Amino acid sequence: MFATPALACDIDGWGKGDYEYDAGSSYRYGDEGMNEIPVMEGSKNVSFLKETAAVSLNASESGLPVTGADVYAYKGYAYMGTHRLGSGSNEGIRVFDMKDPSNPVEVAKFADNLPGTWQEKIIVKSVNTPHFKGDLAVVSVQRFNGDAEKVGTVIYDVTDPVNPIELGFWETPEAHLNGGGTHELYLTTQGNRALLLAANSGSYRRSGGEIHDFVIVDVSNPAEPQEIYQFDPKTVIPEVDQTYRFVDEHNQTRSISVHSVIADTTGKYAYLSAWDMGTVILDISNPEEAEFVGRTSYEEQVQGAAHSAALAKGGNVLIETREVFNPVRHGYEQGFGYVRIYDIKDKANPELISTFQTDNAENMTTGYPGFTVHDPKVLGNTLYLSHYFDGVRIVDITSPSNPEEIGAYVPEKSNIWGVFVHRNYILASDMETGLKVLQKTGNGNGKK
Repeated sequence: MFATPALACDIDGWGKGDYEYDAGSSYRYGDEGMNEIPVMEGSKNVSFLKETAAVSLNASESGLPVTGADVYAYKGYAYMGTHRLGSGSNEGIRVFDMKDPSNPVEVAKFADNLPGTWQEKIIVKSVNTPHFKGDLAVVSVQRFNGDAEKVGTVIYDVTDPVNPIELGFWETPEAHLNGGGTHELYLTTQGNRALLLAANSGSYRRSGGEIHDFVIVDVSNPAEPQEIYQFDPKTVIPEVDQTYRFVDEHNQTRSISVHSVIADTTGKYAYLSAWDMGTVILDISNPEEAEFVGRTSYEEQVQGAAHSAALAKGGNVLIETREVFNPVRHGYEQGFGYVRIYDIKDKANPELISTFQTDNAENMTTGYPGFTVHDPKVLGNTLYLSHYFDGVRIVDITSPSNPEEIGAYVPEKSNIWGVFVHRNYILASDMETGLKVLQKTGNGNGKK
């Protein structure tokens, strides 16, 4: 039997306890393979995508199923995090050789030497610093139970993905709820510097002055990571109280939690998904003295819940996904979370230009975590969304003000956590059934 999946985010305050749903009503939805859609030209031709591989995850000792978390790919290898298994076993990061995408081969496992923790997020980048040259991986380490000795971010050399080597560890402060850990993260470079951007979801891990909700850590020397910056939301919203809540201009009580973070390709700007505070844009060109630039905000009846972000159109368009897993909440519009798209040419004043919402996200009112959008990825003019029970949704954003769904992959009992596009395939991580691979396998004439 599979373990009951945990959410990507479970914040205090506006968390599960405040939501009007039946926690036992979890169910799945979907059919096998891709939904039929019209044939498109060029980059829009996704009608022939098919599931070509499905790899289940199992615990190495017990053989029990492992709950899948996020997925990332780099240089022909897929890296998949693991989430909470009922037994609390630390299953680390799984590495797959994708030389034959229809037959992923697990070749390594790492970060599995940390009892009492779970690993959700991994980012891999090539870096060149005075201390390290090669492919660096940063992995979030979160507390699962009292067995955890340390939490935060573990750093690995994956230049040879088959033989990962642990290099260092950045620990969140002990006072941080006895070490709650890093939830999501990002790795960026500035010249010969490597910077870890760590989101530690402080809104439910408060510790007085040591909140460490978002920090920048210099990992140029991976063996000696150095924290160089900490974001304080009170510098933007002075009215934020000690519980990380504030009352907005609509008299709605909002809650702040830096859930995730990305950087642009230049490493100059960081985008913090700060829940009801929206997406916060920081200029990190001088990372020791990062500066607030602007942020998104919400209309009165829109739940915040800024969960993740992606950039499009050369960094001039922001894709904001909102993980609203309570579709019926008093005082707010009905529906699960959906996408908001912003013009950010003027980063001090993000302009909402469109939204994208699946039919199920709009109309379904039960199920947990349900039909909310989760994570976004962008390749060219195509947006890929992981959507839990709604699978993977593929959206044409050639015109960002008019997003158009052009494909959907909804496997049986879909519970899609993450999505990633690499080379000639799409990866999807299903929380309960493992790694999925989608490829273009036909041309519409019965040929493969």
